[in-house]
Amino acid sequence: MKKNLKIVSISSEVDPYSKTGGLADVARSLPKSLFRLGHQVIIITPFYEKVIDQGAYKLDKIYSDVSLYMDSGSEIKVAYYRTELVPGLSVYFVGNEKYFSRRKQIYGSDHENARFYVFSVAALKLISLLKFDADIIHCHDWHTGLIPHLKKTRFKDSHTLAKAATVYTIHNLVFQMGRPWWEVSSKNKDNGKKALPLLSDHSLEYFNFAKRGILEADVINTVSETYAQEIMAKDFGQDLHRILLNRRHKLFGVVNGIDYKNYNPKTDRGLYKNYTPDKIDLKLLNKRYLQKFYHLPVKDNIPLLGFTSRIAEQKGLDLIVEILPTLLLRDVQFIIMGDGDKEYINKIKKIQRRFPSKLVCVSFDRKMETSVYAGGDMFLLPSRFEPCGINQLISFRYGCVPIVRSIGGLSDTVVNFDPETNSGNGFTFKHYNASEFLVAVTRALETYKYKTAWKKVIRNGMDVSFSWDLPAIKYVQLYKRAIKFKKENGK
Repeated sequence: MKKNLKIVSISSEVDPYSKTGGLADVARSLPKSLFRLGHQVIIITPFYEKVIDQGAYKLDKIYSDVSLYMDSGSEIKVAYYRTELVPGLSVYFVGNEKYFSRRKQIYGSDHENARFYVFSVAALKLISLLKFDADIIHCHDWHTGLIPHLKKTRFKDSHTLAKAATVYTIHNLVFQMGRPWWEVSSKNKDNGKKALPLLSDHSLEYFNFAKRGILEADVINTVSETYAQEIMAKDFGQDLHRILLNRRHKLFGVVNGIDYKNYNPKTDRGLYKNYTPDKIDLKLLNKRYLQKFYHLPVKDNIPLLGFTSRIAEQKGLDLIVEILPTLLLRDVQFIIMGDGDKEYINKIKKIQRRFPSKLVCVSFDRKMETSVYAGGDMFLLPSRFEPCGINQLISFRYGCVPIVRSIGGLSDTVVNFDPETNSGNGFTFKHYNASEFLVAVTRALETYKYKTAWKKVIRNGMDVSFSWDLPAIKYVQLYKRAIKFKKENGK
């Protein structure tokens, strides 16, 4: 008989309540899919009072003035709130004026480690208060990396927490603590064996939460199979490759999905015209709308390229900037949407002034995000590294052909198109340089001229499912493995 699991998902952000990136999407969609499979799931996240739209969601305060005894007598008071993501799936929020409520942004404090140390203790305290005897505590990214350690130490006598196995998911290994890990001197670097400093001790800010999660969780995973292999090597391991290599028997990769209800060209209310794979010609109406909206010449046959993501070197912006002057000499249009590194934004806007009828650079606009996929012919993502990436998955869903570097999760999801066999769902290149990237874009532009072949590339992408259904099943298998490892270790 199949055993349904009791699962706690803990994350620093959860869409639709708080979001800065893909972590929030995973923290919403994975629990929903697990819940649909019949598992009992709760979500715990901070209460960012000035970020969360409280008018849109009914939040009930369930506990007030709960004392957390952090260390050597230091006491923090927290409150807990509850709502439902869907009926039966509870989301709990940890509230504290100093650490979460008064801030207008989710991140950016000089004391990020202290904030998420408090959150981690508060999350475990809440599980105990609820008497939710979890089988699995799923910790998402560095903000929750202390939880496996705290469960074994501070909460070792908790009967409610005793049987729970811990899973620590690395969403992006670059982020390991509240400050860039590479800025920490060797003298202050966390060796993974030091005792947890006092909350008031400045050395807490040098504590590597990700390292602790990797060292102490029952199972570690990351968000694609290729990235799980890559981070055991020096080039991608962000100074943790040796630890990951030593724990490779507990390291797994599960490719993210996307919420097919949220991202659906058939029902997406943000689109000018809805469409399906069988009515792909209607996509052209979205292209015309997008061209008009951004004051580009309305031309059906000109390839319209898109990019909507963080403006950052990780996403390959240096390569995009390098090829733009050459690319824009061709008969193309390009919409770049995003916020981030002002140096790249300024460079792009300088090029935009040379090619005003071909290049658009705008800030991220959530209302227009899916219109870029629906109206675009191609989506560019030449990432330096990519743990998983959801942009290419959204591209497939909307029939926008991805052109990507074959790295990390992009390698696991985008297959280079072969015109001889009509197989493949995108265009890829291997090495991180502008010339290879430009060759991949050129191959896509040449294929675009042949409408039958181009429709085949689109259809290949739209026919493959990247919903959360399969990843959720794989996570259940991972959870069972974590439970098995915990029993074998007798902890």
